[in-house]
Amino acid sequence: MIYLTSIFILIGSFLILVSSIGLIRMPGFYTRIHAAGKTDTLGQILILFGLMLYEGFSLTSLKLLFIIGFVFIANPTATHALAQAAYRMGIPWWRKKSDNSN
Repeated sequence: MIYLTSIFILIGSFLILVSSIGLIRMPGFYTRIHAAGKTDTLGQILILFGLMLYEGFSLTSLKLLFIIGFVFIANPTATHALAQAAYRMGIPWWRKKSDNSN
């Protein structure tokens, strides 16, 4: 059981690391929130699920299950609200600059 717990926590940590790199490396605002919104949610859920496995069946694991449900609903909703607010404020889409040096 400890190996399965370790796998979930390591994969979740890796996804959060990828999310952090995506925030730094992506060129535009919308690509950054997309990179962070997807992988961050899954990474948090995997880490919390790994902690549930480690804890076993108890009140603490039930609380972690409620937190997983909250993260599953709140993170995508917050990402969508952030993108919608940015769009309404007029933040432009990122476009690749064309190479017209001929």
